[in-house]
Amino acid sequence: MIQQTGGAVPSSSLELVLSASPETKVVLAITTLFSLVSWFIIIFKWWQFRRLNRQADKFFGEMERTTRLQEAYHAVMKQPPSPYNRLFREAITFYSELRPGALREERGADRTSLTPTQLEALKMVLGKEVAAERDLLGHYIPWLATIGSVSPLLGLLGTTVGIINAFTGIATKGSGNLAAVAPGVAEALVATFGGLAAAIPAVIAYNLYVNRVRLFTGELEGFAYELIGTMAREGLI
Repeated sequence: MIQQTGGAVPSSSLELVLSASPETKVVLAITTLFSLVSWFIIIFKWWQFRRLNRQADKFFGEMERTTRLQEAYHAVMKQPPSPYNRLFREAITFYSELRPGALREERGADRTSLTPTQLEALKMVLGKEVAAERDLLGHYIPWLATIGSVSPLLGLLGTTVGIINAFTGIATKGSGNLAAVAPGVAEALVATFGGLAAAIPAVIAYNLYVNRVRLFTGELEGFAYELIGTMAREGLI
């Protein structure tokens, strides 16, 4: 129940929190910690997705300025590491291991195509790299879902404890008027507010980022298929 000094009733939200019971303060402290963690992840992932967009623009801009994979390889490998040039490097490296020196041959020269098994292995390697990049980009996003699910329950726990304390105080003092009940109910609702304040941004950001990871994965898979198509057009497979 709210701890009142000299019978004073809290007149602001801050005073309500400061005079709350230890149980409510613990719940508010945990939800505050969850909120801070949530906002750190939200800001960090926003920065990461923004950097990814810049990397994609630079990578595909460089790819469009080249005519052959060998030229593109030397151009994009000078760029800072990104999911796109890592995927490209993985494809070229794997192909070079299967067909040493094939990329250095002149256009129109006789080349031995990859066998169906080797082509399937190339697709598997690219698929594995796409999955690895997806998992790397998805780090910490599940924490937003956890915070969004747990925070309202913590708020509800604090509300329940606050109401129990309020009614216990009423039973102890033998007074059931509004002035006696209102502070305890207000304390209980503060816990609910804390839980919702932590959960709502986390849930919104989780849905946005999961969709962004899905779009990124589709974009990377599309680039992998385009890369295989370019190899076929240049007679490499």
